[in-house]
Amino acid sequence: MIRIAQHAQKQNLIDLLCCPVCKKGDLRLGENAVCQSPCGATFPIVDDVPVLINEANSVFLIADFVDKQRTTQDIEPSKAKRLMRSLIPSISLNLKAKANFLKFAELLIEKDPDPAVLVIGGSTEGNGMQILRSKPEIALVETDVSFGPQTALICDAHDIPFKDGTFDGVIAQAVLEHVVDPFRCAAEIHRVLKPQGLVYAETPFMQQVHAGRYDFLRFTHLGHRRLFRDFDEIESGTCVGPATALLWSIQYFLVSFVRSKPARLVLIGLSSLALFWLKYLDHLIINTRGSLDAASGYYFLGSRGEAALSDRELIAQYRGLG
Repeated sequence: MIRIAQHAQKQNLIDLLCCPVCKKGDLRLGENAVCQSPCGATFPIVDDVPVLINEANSVFLIADFVDKQRTTQDIEPSKAKRLMRSLIPSISLNLKAKANFLKFAELLIEKDPDPAVLVIGGSTEGNGMQILRSKPEIALVETDVSFGPQTALICDAHDIPFKDGTFDGVIAQAVLEHVVDPFRCAAEIHRVLKPQGLVYAETPFMQQVHAGRYDFLRFTHLGHRRLFRDFDEIESGTCVGPATALLWSIQYFLVSFVRSKPARLVLIGLSSLALFWLKYLDHLIINTRGSLDAASGYYFLGSRGEAALSDRELIAQYRGLG
C-alpha cells in the first residue's frame, strides 16, 4: 500500500493531492503518480513513497530519490553515528516543544474534532511530536526531502503538492533554515491551510551549520515573525535558549581545529560529555527578555490570517533588551 494512504487517516486527503508543477491537476496514484491535467507530469513512487518534486523550483532532482542518494539526511546512518547518538548526551535542549505541541493539538481539536496536519520535514519524529501522535483523532501527513521511518511523501516545501485549503494545521520544526526561499515556503503553508488553520514552526537563530550544504538561513525573533507576517500570532518566543547557543559555539569552535572525520567525532563526543550540563541553565533564562536576543532558536504559533502584518507593526512587537 502507498504509505500516504497508511499515514493519512482521512482518505480524502489523497484526493486532495495536486501536481507540484502546475498546481492544477489531480494526481492519480498507480505505478506512478500522474497529473491528470494537460501538464501530464509523471512522478515515481519509490518503496511506496510518492516522489512529488517540482525540479524547476527545487535544489533536488527526482533521480536523487529514485537512486536513493543522500539528500539532507543519511538514509541509513552509519554504525558510528548510531552509537554516538545512543551514548553521547545531546547539547541541545528544547524547553517549549512539548507544551507548544500540546497547545497546538488542543487548538486544532477545538476547531475541528478530526483535524488533518501536514508535517514538513517529518522523516523522523521531532521533539514533542509524540504529543500529536498520541491523539488518534489527528491525521498526520509526514513529508520530507529525505526518506525516513515517518516519510509518507517526498515533497519540497517550495511547491507543496496539495490543493488550496487542505489542512487544519501545518508543522515546520527545524526546517526553514534548510530551504532556499523560506518566504515562498511560508506562502505555500498559507495556501494549503484552511481559513483560520494553524501553523507551528521552530527555526534557529544562533546555531552553526548543520545538514552541510543544505543549510542557508537564520532568523531573529522579529525576523521569524516577519516570515509569518501573513499569519495572526497566537504565541511566539524562545524554544531553545542561550545556554544551548553557547554549547553549539564551543563545540563547533573545537571542531574547527581538526580536519579528519574520526577526529571530529572524538571532539564532538568529548565536548558533549564534558559540557552538556550547561544546557540546563536555559531553565533559568528561557523566558527572559534577554533570551529573545540570544536564543539558539525561536517558535511561532499562529493562524492563517487575512491581512499581512505591516513592518511598522512588526517593529512595535520587539520584546528584547535593546
